[in-house]
Amino acid sequence: MSSVLLLEASMTARADGQLTRMAAVLREGWLAPPTGGSELPTEYSLQVYSESGELRWAEPGNSDEGPAVSTDLVLSSSTEPVTVPDRAGGANWRAMALRTPDGERAVVAVSLESQEDTVSRLLLIELAVGALILGLVATVGRIVVRLGLRPLTRIEHTATAIAEGEVQLRVTETDPHTETGQLGRALNTMLARLAQALRDLESSERRLRTFVADASHELRTPLTSIRGFAELYRHGGATRDPAAERVLWRIEDEATRMGAMVEDLLLLARLDREPGLDLSEIDLCDLAEDVVGGARARHPERTVSLHTPGERVRVLGDEQRLHQVVANLVANALVHSPADAEVRVSRMLASEVPSGDPAGVGGPIPPDTVVALVEVHDDGPGIDPEHLPFVFDRFYRADPARSPGGSGLGLAISAALVEAHDGVLSVASSQRSGTTFRVVLPVSGPGAADR
Repeated sequence: MSSVLLLEASMTARADGQLTRMAAVLREGWLAPPTGGSELPTEYSLQVYSESGELRWAEPGNSDEGPAVSTDLVLSSSTEPVTVPDRAGGANWRAMALRTPDGERAVVAVSLESQEDTVSRLLLIELAVGALILGLVATVGRIVVRLGLRPLTRIEHTATAIAEGEVQLRVTETDPHTETGQLGRALNTMLARLAQALRDLESSERRLRTFVADASHELRTPLTSIRGFAELYRHGGATRDPAAERVLWRIEDEATRMGAMVEDLLLLARLDREPGLDLSEIDLCDLAEDVVGGARARHPERTVSLHTPGERVRVLGDEQRLHQVVANLVANALVHSPADAEVRVSRMLASEVPSGDPAGVGGPIPPDTVVALVEVHDDGPGIDPEHLPFVFDRFYRADPARSPGGSGLGLAISAALVEAHDGVLSVASSQRSGTTFRVVLPVSGPGAADR
């Protein structure tokens, strides 16, 4: 654009020079009104006025052609060239006023058509060239940026692959002389340390699980001996000391409780290594009825109800383990709810996976999977929100005072068993509506539910 302005200024100055020279020629030899052809070059125009500003004659003589001269310019005493428009709306003119030897006034003008045409062509050329250059610069810039960002793209792909589980991958761009290489080296160092930390954690967990399994196994024998000797004394025919008998009763009860805890620990250790499920098609309605019947027999003073729709729902699973899951949940509800609170067991079929539970383990189950639901609800005081994320942790007890005999393993075992069945165990609780544990299991396949 600056070149266009410079060219226009240069050509205007050139036109002014030509106009000044033509005015000097006209002053030296004043032209009379033309009687024949035009005596001026075609790009010039001459208009002669009286002292009052009235047009006397003009060359060329066509009144529709030439510059549109104002009276102010005719009567002006200035001899500086000015730009005036064309009468027919064409190119502008550069005009200058002067006095004739006989006292009249005249205006000589030169057309700027060639100048404006040249400037317009240059402007179009510069716009076209500028657009082409901008397009080339944008294309080259995009290519350069892509080439410059290619190492970052490789780092991104590597990070994505690592996030998806390929933790052994490393960033290949590690040139220390570039920022990208320095970033790659830093990421590789971080990944190496994280991998080592994960290996150390896995090794520690393996050692801990092995210790728990070995310790639980080794505890079986002395606990069995303690219980055996206590039972032998209790069933013996000799006269027994009442105080000693009470102590032995206590020893036998504690040995029984410790034996149950050892069995739970061994079960968790086996589930950590390999679930080892005995899979078959199970009718959840029959399973829920068995659990509710057993709970009513053990706690005849409590209200334990069963709610099942008309359809029969079957899932593929280990009947003994799923029975243990529901029984654990019902026992947990009976322990942690008041004596007058109702415990309800519900079984239903759902066409989609429910969502929105505040705390849960297992899964994920694909959204379009048909699932079976088993819910255990109690009308108790509920679980405080700060405890909900941890209720399925091992040895975690939200309220030890209300269950002093509990080991904190029942819900952990239930969660591990449900997860081994590719299901989800979740909990929702509030102080107004009580607590609901929900077991979500995929059905065994199409046609598993007989409606």
